[in-house]
Amino acid sequence: MRLGTRWTSGEEPPQAVPEALREGIAGVDATIPVDMLGAPRPRWTLTWLEGKPIAELATGVQVELDDDGNAVVRHAPDDDFA
Repeated sequence: MRLGTRWTSGEEPPQAVPEALREGIAGVDATIPVDMLGAPRPRWTLTWLEGKPIAELATGVQVELDDDGNAVVRHAPDDDFA
């Protein structure tokens, strides 16, 4: 069993986040305004599904790995940062 973790967007992901996901996460973080008008930045959650890592932002954005091990970003239909 692998445990997930949480962190705030824009911060360095914890060591538990696989290197293969980090580039996708950084790309999403770069689209989020630094000044969110006093609102806290959204948080990431790392979970594992059938042994595969999935990082999900509180806005609904997901970063996961394709069959070749490359990071793929998926946006929720109502995601403000798509």
